[in-house]
Amino acid sequence: VFLFCVNVIGCAGLLLGTLLMLTLYGHPGWGSTIIEAQLRWYDVPYAYEDPGDVFKDSHARRKLMTLNGVAQVPTVILSDGAVMTESAAITFHLADVTGRDDLVPGAQDVTRARFLRWRIFIVANIYPTFTYVDDPGRFVSRADAQEDYVNQVSAYRKRLWRIMETEVKGPWFLGDRFSAIDIYIAVMN
Repeated sequence: VFLFCVNVIGCAGLLLGTLLMLTLYGHPGWGSTIIEAQLRWYDVPYAYEDPGDVFKDSHARRKLMTLNGVAQVPTVILSDGAVMTESAAITFHLADVTGRDDLVPGAQDVTRARFLRWRIFIVANIYPTFTYVDDPGRFVSRADAQEDYVNQVSAYRKRLWRIMETEVKGPWFLGDRFSAIDIYIAVMN
């Protein structure tokens, strides 16, 4: 294979496109949108597969469970066929394989520790509240208790967002620097 590149950036993009072809299993408006935005940001080629609404369609749920035991999106099939789940892991993986630090601050960046803290705060605390209320019957069997459960979890989510709001340092969460955290905030609100 011969490659002709006008500039280093163009050549890197061409090589990346041949080495990194992903399949993103997602559903419009769900958590996979966060990863889709990052794939587009990095200009990583990918195929998109929508299994359907895994809460309402048992066929969609079973189909996705063959790849991801909890039948959640995003689920990514890497170019080598390996399955990757969990948006935080995928976020870090994309930064690593693209060799870029525009969405994930590099190890020497002064915003790195702050990024790590709040990036993990989102996936460990806020993100699960969506999972809990998407289908409350998975967690609360009595139908008469589900509405109160949803209200309590939703109130807790608002409290968590208020904690994050106190940490905003400028036009972007980290200050003058846009990051994957800003994509999470935009999609999740």
